[in-house]
Amino acid sequence: MIRRKLVAGNWKMHGLRGQMAEIAAIDAAAVAAPGVDVALCVPATLVHHAAEVVKAVRIGGQDVHANDRGAHTGCLSAEMLHEAGASVVIVGHSERRADQNETSHDAWAKAAAARRHGLDVILCCGETEAERDAGRAERVVQAQIEKSVPEGASGDWFTLAYEPRWAIGTGRTPSEEEIAQVHAIARAKLRQMVGDAADGIRILYGGSVTGANVTAILAIDDVDGALVGGASLTAAKFVPIIEAAAAAAAN
Repeated sequence: MIRRKLVAGNWKMHGLRGQMAEIAAIDAAAVAAPGVDVALCVPATLVHHAAEVVKAVRIGGQDVHANDRGAHTGCLSAEMLHEAGASVVIVGHSERRADQNETSHDAWAKAAAARRHGLDVILCCGETEAERDAGRAERVVQAQIEKSVPEGASGDWFTLAYEPRWAIGTGRTPSEEEIAQVHAIARAKLRQMVGDAADGIRILYGGSVTGANVTAILAIDDVDGALVGGASLTAAKFVPIIEAAAAAAAN
């Protein structure tokens, strides 16, 4: 099955309204690459403003609460994000798992909430450096997928992103063989859970993706795109990644 490439940027805790010009420039590159899907997951304060300036880029959130409403100070529901202009949201990111002690069950509940209100989901999984060094990377990823993927997951709204925690923001990336191994295991686990629908689910690689290494990464079997952190903050760094994805999709 042919799966469209997806390049998704995660701005994390970066971005003010003065950077709308960067988003507009990234959007222009997305317009010029119709064979590739492009998303930007920006801070919640920018979702509405970003959604107003884009034509081709999908604007997303970086987290969502599992409940639709309630006494959850500082949190945002899926309905709120959708109303602000988001069409996709990241759940289960390793930084939230580590810094906010979120579990795979939390990620599952958030993904289900997003789905209820029409948001597409990018679900993150990945091992720590200690887990990889102990030879447990594959088991950790399988367990996270098993506990985090919501019922009825399918490629029309659900994307999996493999992000080894030790590669995020460090400039280090796994070898191509290591990426291929984990992506193959992730695909097999998805097939076990959702059957043939797994063939339509995109699996992204994330972790120190740049314009210099993205072409090689996108050429790996079962890599259907990239989840990009720091290199998504400016058009100068993100556009080459979009262009590489477009070239990969054309081959």
